Amino acid sequence: MASSVAVQTEEGGAAAEALGACLSSGTGGASPRPSRRRRRRLHLLSPSGGEEEEEEGEGEAGPLPAQYPSHLGALSGREKVALYCDDILKGCKAEDSNEAISKYLLEKLKMKEKWLGVWKTNPELFFVNSEEISIPYVGVLVEVMCCQPPQDPSANFKVSVSVAEPFSSNIANIPRQLVDEVLEEMDHCVPLLEVYPVEGQDRVVVDIAKALDTVRFFYDFLWRDWDDDENNETYAALIEERIKIWCDMQNGIIPAPLAHRFRKNLEKYKSMHLELIHYQSNIKEEPTAEEAVECWKKYYELIMLCGLLKVWEDLRLRAHGPLTPRILRRRKGRRDYGETVTYIVAKTTPVEMDKELYTDSYHAVEENLNFALDDCYSGDSVLIFPGEYKAANLSMLTEDITIKGVGRPEEIMIVSNPSHENFVVSRAQSIKFMNLTLIQQGTVDGILVVESGHTVLENCILKCEGTGVCVLAGASLTVANSEITGAQGAGVELYPGSSATLEGNKIHHCSNFTTSDGSRGSFGGINIKVLPAPKLRMKNNQIYSNNGHAVTLIKPSDQLSATVEGIVECAAGGDGEDSVSKLMQELSLEINKNVLEETAKDIGLVN
Repeated sequence: MASSVAVQTEEGGAAAEALGACLSSGTGGASPRPSRRRRRRLHLLSPSGGEEEEEEGEGEAGPLPAQYPSHLGALSGREKVALYCDDILKGCKAEDSNEAISKYLLEKLKMKEKWLGVWKTNPELFFVNSEEISIPYVGVLVEVMCCQPPQDPSANFKVSVSVAEPFSSNIANIPRQLVDEVLEEMDHCVPLLEVYPVEGQDRVVVDIAKALDTVRFFYDFLWRDWDDDENNETYAALIEERIKIWCDMQNGIIPAPLAHRFRKNLEKYKSMHLELIHYQSNIKEEPTAEEAVECWKKYYELIMLCGLLKVWEDLRLRAHGPLTPRILRRRKGRRDYGETVTYIVAKTTPVEMDKELYTDSYHAVEENLNFALDDCYSGDSVLIFPGEYKAANLSMLTEDITIKGVGRPEEIMIVSNPSHENFVVSRAQSIKFMNLTLIQQGTVDGILVVESGHTVLENCILKCEGTGVCVLAGASLTVANSEITGAQGAGVELYPGSSATLEGNKIHHCSNFTTSDGSRGSFGGINIKVLPAPKLRMKNNQIYSNNGHAVTLIKPSDQLSATVEGIVECAAGGDGEDSVSKLMQELSLEINKNVLEETAKDIGLVN
C-alpha cells in the first residue's frame, strides 16, 4: 500500500547539501546536490490528516509495478564464486575491479535502448526531515532512455530517465510536479544502480535486471576500498571468502545475531566512510585546528572499523568467537590449605536449602549467580535454587567447579544476555553442570563452547538459538541424560582432535536453517569434523526430527586429505557407505543402542 504525505513549500535559499553516493555504486565519494532558491518538500501526515491537501489538478500516484526478484538466492556458493571470480572479474587485480564491473554492465545495457524501471532514491530528496521518516526510499516509475558510461571506471554509471506513464510511486500523493523538479535539477540523470527493472518486459530486460542485481551485491557486500593493494590471486581468494561468509550467514552456519552484527558494522563502515569524505569536501580553505582534529578523529574511527571487518574475513579467526577477542580470565586454582566453599544462589531462602548444606564446608549465600561464579576457586560448588538467572561470568569459566540446580531442571533456568557475545564458555580442566536448563537468547556463539579441558553435563536441558554444543580441538565433553534442542546448526559439533561421550540423551529439532547448498542441509544432530580424528562414544541416545542426518562426518578437502595417511582412501572412496565405514574405523567411533529416527539418513558423509 502506498504511503501518504503532505506537501509544504520550503522558502529561502537552501544551502548545497551533499548526498553520500551509495557505496554500492563503487564511487567511494560524495555527490553534491545543487542548491535551489525555492524547493517544495514533503512532510508526513499528522495523525489528524489536517495537512493533507492535494494541489488542483494533481491526482494520486498509482501503485508501483512489481520488480524482478533477486536471482542470487537461487545460486549456490560455488555458482556465486564462478559468477564473480570467473565470469566478471576474470582474475583481475582489485584496482581493476571497477573497470571489469563497468565492462560487464555495458555488455548487458547495449542490448536495449529503452526499458521501464523503478527509481528508488533517498527520501532526503523529497522530505524536510528524512531521518524522521519510516519509509526506506521514495520510488517512482521511470523510463530509462540511455546509459552514460563514466569516463573514469570508478565513477557512477548514470542513466537518462523520464517519468513513465501512468504516474506511479510508493508515495500515494506525491506531486508529479515535485518529481519533475527534482529530476530537472539532476539533469534527468540518476545513478543506474538506483533503478530496478519492472516485470513483464522482454528477456533482454530480465538479463539487465540480473546484471544490476549482481553488481549491487558486489558493491554492497564484496567490495572494500582497502582492497586495491591485493594482487590477482589474493583478490580472487578474498572475494571467494566473502561469498562464503555471506552463504554461511544465509544458511545459519553463522548464527543470526552474529550475522546481524557483521552487517551492522559493515553498514557503519560505509556510512562513516561517506561521512568523512563529506566532511572533508566542506572544508574549502586551510582547515582550522578544530577541523583537523575532527578529520583525524573520524579517520581513526574508520580505521578501527576497517580492522574489525578484516578480522571477520579471516576464517580461522571467525570460526569461534565474536568480532572482538574475549578477555580470558586467569585460572585461580585452589584456595590455600585446600579449603572449599559451597555457594547458595536463590531468589528467596527456601526450606529445602537446609538439605543441601553440608557441615564440613563453608557456605556463602548469594542472590546473584554472577557474584558466586566470580568468587569461585577450584573445588567449589554452586547450588542454584529454582528461578531464572543470568550470569556474564558463565562465558569465562576457568575453575574446576560444580554448578548444580536444586530441583527439577525445568525450574532452574539460566538465560543468556543478548548484549553479550557468548553464553557458556569453559576452559576449566574439569567442570560439571547438573540439573539445569540453559536458554540461549541472542548470543553469537554456541550455547556451550568447550575450549579446553573436560566439561560434564548431567540431567540438563539446552534450548539453543544459534549453534549447539561446540567442542574445540583438544577439549572433551560428556553429556548424560540431557536434552539438546533448537540449534540452527548441529546439536553437537566435534572439532578436529576433540572427544565426546554421549549417553542417554535426546537430540532433536536441530539444524533449523534453510539453504540452497545441498551439503549444508545434511547437517543434523551431530557433526564430526574428521581431521585430525575426534573420538565419539554414543550409547542409548535418541536423535530425531533433525534436518539432515543424525550423525554427519565432514570430510576434509581432497587436497588436505592427501597429506594425511589413512584418510585419503576414505575421502576419495567411490562408494559412500564404504567411506563411512572406513572413517568410523579411523575415528574410534563407537555407536551402540542408539535410536536414530526421522532423519534423512542415520550417518552421512559430507565434503
